[in-house]
Amino acid sequence: MTCLLVVEDDPDLGLALRTVLDQAGYETVLAEDGNAALRLLFAERPALMVLDLVLPGLDGWEVLDRTRDMTDLPVLILSGRTSPNERVRGLRAGADDYVTKPFDTQELLARIEALLRRSRPDQWRGDYVEAGLRMVPERRSAVWQGREIRLSDIEYRLLQVLVRNRGRVVTTEQLLDLVWDAPDGAGRERVKFAVLRLRRRLAASGAGDGDPLESVRGLGYRYRADR
Repeated sequence: MTCLLVVEDDPDLGLALRTVLDQAGYETVLAEDGNAALRLLFAERPALMVLDLVLPGLDGWEVLDRTRDMTDLPVLILSGRTSPNERVRGLRAGADDYVTKPFDTQELLARIEALLRRSRPDQWRGDYVEAGLRMVPERRSAVWQGREIRLSDIEYRLLQVLVRNRGRVVTTEQLLDLVWDAPDGAGRERVKFAVLRLRRRLAASGAGDGDPLESVRGLGYRYRADR
């Protein structure tokens, strides 16, 4: 069954959308804020996202931007903002379609069907990486030098963020924001200890091909693409 992610902070509208989509034969997961949307994006790997723009916490623009860092899945903006400028901004920011509220249910379903027909089977980027590492999202694990390592959710997300930025330094603040949803920088030590645990898991695999995680003093961490 095709999974759709609906990001809508109005609980009544969210329930109505889920009912319509479920009746149309989709499996629907619902997020009521931007942070929850990103967590479900990692966990559920939906085939399409229906995205409101006005959300608590991270707004729809930020969700769209971070989504495009991870995947090419279709994103349909469903918004009460009806001006042509907003439509143009949404499409230029990476959305595949823009529907305004109030909307016709049959038109919405037709647009979703059209986007799904045009989408590629493999929309997610960064699952396979050179130099002996492969991410396994369906099992929340990584294959390092031929050996599979089971990871916690935090460890998986931490490695995923570092891998997708391979060769570039990711600051401690950025990791707190992307992995722990803590953009205020609270709990910086948690990053240090999570990286330490991740290093120990890689070392315990016995692959013995070096440590791909580099500490950059005073800044953050980097996945070394040129090991």
